[in-house]
Amino acid sequence: MFFSIPDGTFTICRDAAGIAGNIFAFGLFISPIPTFKRIIRNQSTENFSGLPYVYALLNCLICTWYGTPLISFDNLLVMTVNSIGAVFQITYIIIFIVHADREKKIRMLGLILAVFGLMAIVVAGSLQIADRGTRWVFVGILSCASLISMFASPLFIINLVIRTKSVEFMPFYLSLSTFLMSTSFFLYGIFNFDAFIYVPNGIGTILGILQLALYFHYKTKSVEESREPLMVSHA
Repeated sequence: MFFSIPDGTFTICRDAAGIAGNIFAFGLFISPIPTFKRIIRNQSTENFSGLPYVYALLNCLICTWYGTPLISFDNLLVMTVNSIGAVFQITYIIIFIVHADREKKIRMLGLILAVFGLMAIVVAGSLQIADRGTRWVFVGILSCASLISMFASPLFIINLVIRTKSVEFMPFYLSLSTFLMSTSFFLYGIFNFDAFIYVPNGIGTILGILQLALYFHYKTKSVEESREPLMVSHA
């Protein structure tokens, strides 16, 4: 005997997962605040790079466009979370440019123009595609590739943690927020039957589990080592 699940149940589960994803994403968006407090306090960007915020802006803009009704179906919560993320990234970039030296200012302004230019091409190009299904696939592939590359970026940190056997450069709450957000949108994509959402976020969930496992492994190890009695020399 086969039991069918009512469509309303899928809708409720999808919306619940999407709302949870929006909440957890907020933790990611506010994570750079301590860095920018330092930049404002010191009136200098020091050795900080603005590239992560430029790339995050591009990712948010592409995913916002994917979430609009012009591209995909019933993805309003994808549009909201990424539009909020874009506002955060623009704010961070403005602060960065204001406090950067002349060379960094010029470079960052050039990158921002490139991002908006690229988005204009993506928007205009996708709107030229008359068939909505083809348009959905085109923007979906761009969105999926952007998300996968964003989730893959912590691989450098993972490698660093393994090499140094230290979690100093992998903040716990940032890793936790990434895992929770990825898992929420993985479920959202499953309930919405959208591979362009559940595939990249599924990869993000796996990488999030790996980060948290490494964190607890090396954190526990460092605590145990700190509890070991000091060796006393009798020479």
